[in-house]
Amino acid sequence: MSNKKGLILVNLGSPDAPTAKAVRKYLFEFLHDKRVIETSRWIWCPILHGIILRVRPARSARNYAKIWNEFDGKDGDEAPLVRLTRAQGRGVASELGGNVVVDIAMRYGNPSILDSLKRMEEQGITEIAVLPLYPQYAGATTASVYDGFHKVMKKMRDVPNLRFLRDYHKDPRYIGLIADSITAHIEERGEPDVILASFHGMPQSYIDKGDPYATECETTVNLLRDRLGYRKDKLRLTFQSRFGPKAWLQPYTDKVLEVLPEEGARSVAVLTPGFAADCLETLEEINMEARETFIESGGERFEYIPCLNAEKAHVHFLAEMAREQLLSGWL
Repeated sequence: MSNKKGLILVNLGSPDAPTAKAVRKYLFEFLHDKRVIETSRWIWCPILHGIILRVRPARSARNYAKIWNEFDGKDGDEAPLVRLTRAQGRGVASELGGNVVVDIAMRYGNPSILDSLKRMEEQGITEIAVLPLYPQYAGATTASVYDGFHKVMKKMRDVPNLRFLRDYHKDPRYIGLIADSITAHIEERGEPDVILASFHGMPQSYIDKGDPYATECETTVNLLRDRLGYRKDKLRLTFQSRFGPKAWLQPYTDKVLEVLPEEGARSVAVLTPGFAADCLETLEEINMEARETFIESGGERFEYIPCLNAEKAHVHFLAEMAREQLLSGWL
C-alpha cells in the first residue's frame, strides 16, 4: 500500500480517431448511457441502432477531422479534448508535487475510467480523489461520472476510498478566470456589441424533473455580469448542441446568432464557460458553424473566446481546488 494519494481528472471523451468506425464505437457507448438519454430503451434502442449509428458517425467524423490537429503536440494522434486534458493533468501534477499521483480519464472512450483505476491499483493507491471537469453539475455529466466509477468498482474486490467534487460553478476563482479571459480577448480584439456565454444544452424535460444544471449556468453568468459590470443584453446566456425534436434549454445559441444582426449587433464574441477544455462542440460547432450562421445572417465580426484549457492560471486553480476540497486531510 502506497502513502501517495491519487487524483483523476475526468472529462466527457472523444473517439479514438476521426473516422466513422471510431465515432460509431464512441457514440454507441455515449448514447447508451441512461443519464444522457432517459427515453425508454424499447423506444430509444431501435432509433439508435436503426438510424443514428448508421447515419451520424460519418457526418461526425468529418467534423472531427476539421479540428483533429488543433493543439497538436507531444501526446500524439488524439482528439483535442484528450490532448488538453493530458496537459491539464501534467500541470496539476506539477502543482501538487510527488505525494499525489495525477491521472486522467474520459467518461466515454479512452483513456478509460477502468484503465485509470487499474493504474492507481498497480501503484497501491487506495485513496483517490475524482475531479469531474464540469463546472456546472448535471445528471448527464457529473452524475454519469459517479456511475462510471461505480460500474467499474462493482467488479473490484478491494475498492478504493473515493472522493468526488460535485461542481464549481460559482467558485470566485473560476468566475475570475472566465472574466479575465473575456477582458483579455477584448483588449486584444476590441469590444463586441454582444457577448454570448454558450453552454451545452439539455432537454427541458430533464430540468422539469429537477436537474439543477440550468440554474447553475444562470448563476455562473450572473456572477460574470456582476464581475464585469455587464447588463443582461450585453452578456447573454444561450444553449447549444440540441438534438432531436423535443424542446431543449433556451434560448438556442444558433437562433440568437441569426437574429442579432436584425437587432443591430454587427459584432459578437462567444465563450463557452461550461467546457473546461476546447473540443468538438467549441472548435467546430461554435468557432466554425456558429461563426458561419452569424456572418450569413448579416453579422460582420465573430470572435470565439477559447476555453481556459491548460493555461497556467487554470491549472493552478484546478490544483488548488483539488487540494482544498478533495485532498484535504489526506495529505
